[in-house]
Amino acid sequence: MALFQYFPSNYVWNLTIAIALESGARIGEIEEMSRPLLEAAARGEDAGTPQFLEQWVKMADKLSDLAGEDLERGRGFSAGAKLDRASLYYQLAERMQGAGAPNREATYAKALSSFRRGVEAGSGNFRRVEIPYEGKVIPGYFSQAQGVSGPAPTVLYVNGLDSTKEMLAWSGLPAALAQRAVSTLSIDQPGTGEALRYHGLHARYDTEHWASAVVDWLETQAEVDPGRIAMGGISLGGYYAPRAVANEPRFAAGFVWGGNHNWGEVQEARLRNEGERPVPHYWDHVRWVWGVPDMEAFKALWPKINLDGEVEKIRVPFLVTHGEKDRQIPLKYAQATYDQLTGSPKRELKIFTQREGGVEHVGADNTSFARDFIADWLAETLGGRTS
Repeated sequence: MALFQYFPSNYVWNLTIAIALESGARIGEIEEMSRPLLEAAARGEDAGTPQFLEQWVKMADKLSDLAGEDLERGRGFSAGAKLDRASLYYQLAERMQGAGAPNREATYAKALSSFRRGVEAGSGNFRRVEIPYEGKVIPGYFSQAQGVSGPAPTVLYVNGLDSTKEMLAWSGLPAALAQRAVSTLSIDQPGTGEALRYHGLHARYDTEHWASAVVDWLETQAEVDPGRIAMGGISLGGYYAPRAVANEPRFAAGFVWGGNHNWGEVQEARLRNEGERPVPHYWDHVRWVWGVPDMEAFKALWPKINLDGEVEKIRVPFLVTHGEKDRQIPLKYAQATYDQLTGSPKRELKIFTQREGGVEHVGADNTSFARDFIADWLAETLGGRTS
């Protein structure tokens, strides 16, 4: 399998199309939004992003209007499905813009509103929560385990560099875990989503700082079994999660959907134009995420964003997954994390190959294989069910 190539020779824009399709987009809507953008896409990943936003917001606005018509007729389920896709298109359009770009803030607000209204109309098993952190909040969605009476095992699920808690929801993992009697808390941790945009919380290398605050909150929730809390993440979450699990002893297990052992080294390669990048306006984006004023300050962080000497501390079961043909984060970084999990009583490395699919970054060509594998592994490890 391979990434869907709608835009010739533009990986970043094709990645957005792939994320949309794997998150519930409709192919006809993709065609309507993207056909006018073919010429713009040919000019490179940064040029044309305002036009991208214009076309995708146009579709999202239409879906929002149609959902309103459904609601007027009392058809909440139909409205919820449309609002869910509207939120998806708003989010992905916003994600393509540079920090501070015109209409970015308004588009993100529409995305949040559409997702909330969709959930209220019945589109998913998501309860919004706000976790106190440094006088501000870490926002999240709690997805309740199904068929469980009493406290259930719970997974803290975190973003990568440029994703959001809504994108975590659309990955399907919270739904897959709920079916397996495991709850999920998907969050916008510092550096992502609302935490960055609305609360000014920037990414930090010592991720246990905010992860421990989230565990504190989870331990107060009656529906959570405090002895069965796991943590995992996608993409740059492949650094965030192992670092936190290594330094927060209350986690009972961990996983990564994409190994990211030495992200600082990956930045050095990207400066040499080696490998693909996840978003347009990349260097502006990463400085915004990490809250640094210039490239020199950003480079000073790189040696710290490295799991050497950290994953050896992990003393709980841990799963590392990675796509064989990942063009953003080379496979060697997943192997490095696995090799250093020497203290884990149950470590596993799952590489997705052409035989099944999910070979691209975070399975962008087919998320189903990694999603189901991770969900089964967590259910088996935490005491859920797999059938």
